[in-house]
Amino acid sequence: QGMIAYLKGMVAGTDAGSLILDVGGVGYRLLMSSKALGALPPSGSPAMVWVHLHVKDDGITLYGFKDLAEKTMFVRLVGVSGIGPKMGIAALSTYSASELSQLIAEGDVTALSRVPGIGKKTAQRAVLELQGILRQDEQVTASAPAAGSALADASTALQSMGFSADEVAAVFKGVDVAGKDAGALLRAGLKALGGAR
Repeated sequence: QGMIAYLKGMVAGTDAGSLILDVGGVGYRLLMSSKALGALPPSGSPAMVWVHLHVKDDGITLYGFKDLAEKTMFVRLVGVSGIGPKMGIAALSTYSASELSQLIAEGDVTALSRVPGIGKKTAQRAVLELQGILRQDEQVTASAPAAGSALADASTALQSMGFSADEVAAVFKGVDVAGKDAGALLRAGLKALGGAR
């Protein structure tokens, strides 16, 4: 999932459930939630889309997200047994990432069961498996650098790639962030974490 963090390009077009993003003359098809597609700028406009690359026996699929919160929720959802990528997108089309987080925290199985494809048993499993994980995510976010800072963006991006909060915090400890943008910090973090594993 960490091979591509995001794509920047021009919106070439959309259809019922996907975006075609022109990145340097290559058209990438990204499957997205209806909420994420609705938040895109018009065709011909520049856009940055967070990406999850899903590999299975019959091919590779790219999933796109309007922000890191949506991507992180998708990754959490598909980590639950019985919830595949299509159900993850359906969940994010039915509820926003913050709404899903709240429903899981409250254990609202009935509301989660309204997502197409997710029955009561799967909703119960999602609540059981994700309540603690999402609570941990919130604690990490609360203790992270101020939202919007380059360091916060780079830290969140690394965590969305599967690195733990502890690993990310350790690699950025003592780093001089002055004048560095999120991209530079992300590259430095990936280099350090790649060498550490």
